Formats: sequence, C-alpha cells, structure tokens
Amino acid sequence: MSDEDRMNREVIEQLKEMGQQLAAAKNAESETLYRLLLKTAEAVVVAIETRELGKMGHHQRVANLARAIGAELHLTREQIDGIGVAALIHDVGKISVPAEILGKPTRLTTAEMAQVKTHAGFGYDLLKDLIFPWPVARIVLEHHERMDGSGYPNGLTGERLLKESRILVVADVVDAISCPRSYRPARGIEVALYDIKGYRGIRYAPDVVDACLMLFNEKGYKLTDD
Repeated sequence: MSDEDRMNREVIEQLKEMGQQLAAAKNAESETLYRLLLKTAEAVVVAIETRELGKMGHHQRVANLARAIGAELHLTREQIDGIGVAALIHDVGKISVPAEILGKPTRLTTAEMAQVKTHAGFGYDLLKDLIFPWPVARIVLEHHERMDGSGYPNGLTGERLLKESRILVVADVVDAISCPRSYRPARGIEVALYDIKGYRGIRYAPDVVDACLMLFNEKGYKLTDD
C-alpha cells in the first residue's frame, strides 16, 4: 500500500470515528459536541494537509477566521460551531485527487483542474450520512460556490447558498490568496482583502465581506493556525 493510500485510509477511519462520536453524543449541547469532535477533525486535517504541499495550517486558519466572521455577524453559537467543524474538514474530498496534482509546482491543466473540482462533491458524499447537528456536509459541498453563480460544483447563486457557506467561501479565499501554494509564493493579506472587496456583492456576500474587512482593518485580526 502506498503512502497516499495509507493517508486516504486514515481519513476514512477518522470519519468513521467521527460518526461514532456523533451517534454516542447525539443529545449533547453544540459546544460540547464541537469540542468532542475537534480532536478527530484535527486528525483528518493532518492527513489532508500531508497530501498537499503549501496547505499546512490552512484548514485551522480558515476555521478560526470563519468562526470570527460568524461571531462578527452575530450568528448563534450553534451556527458558529457548525462553521468551525465544516471549515476544518472542508477539503476532505481531496482524498479523491492524486497527490501529484495537489502538489504540482506549476499551474494545473484544464483536465487537472476539473479533477480537483470534484473534491467538493466527493467531500459531501463522505459526510452526508454522518448525523451532525449542523449542515456540515452541505457547507462543504458549497465552499467553492459564488454568489454570481460562477463557482462549483452546482453554480448556485445568492440566497440559495447557506449563510454558513457564504462565510466559509470568504474565509477560504482570504487564506488561499494570502498564503503560499505549491505553484506560487504568498500574495499577502492586502491582496486577499483587495480581492474580496473588489468582488463584494458579486462573488462574495456583502455582509460577510464587510465583517471580514472589519476584523482585519479595524480590529487587528491576524491569520493564525493557533
């Protein structure tokens, strides 16, 4: 068995454990369940990030930012916990994509990009039967959708996207632009904020963009995986 196969198998086993935790604690309060699932979700993250160069810390940073945006928008604690779990495992579907594509040091071909784009749907398929108290599978499915319908996998628009999905979209984009990737150096937070501001109300939900800009520009927020 290859290292890649072992990593993929580990992710599947961790998801099974997550399902068992959910079943055993189905009546637990949201915050209690969130903390119970955290260690398992973090194990999934380690396995995912090992397969994709340049992504170390990405999922935790996105989860932290998504939760902060949710708090800024006065979402309930339950909603914020759901965003946190979904953000940590939003790329779980990438176990269906060969590691050589994920870590390719040059830009992907059209065919390779099409293969990468399958990860949102595959992630949904992995998660849809787990009985979360939050819409985790749907948030994962929608994390590459855009308000104007230009995203994938389903080209959803506007209000058809969950509020939590709209938040994860922005958090994911900000970290993706700010930090290095296998095929390019980091572009920095200023470029990331310029991007979401420029596409405010087009690709990204206005209230989510405003909350994100408020965090960075007025409240001193910093991207961190702590």
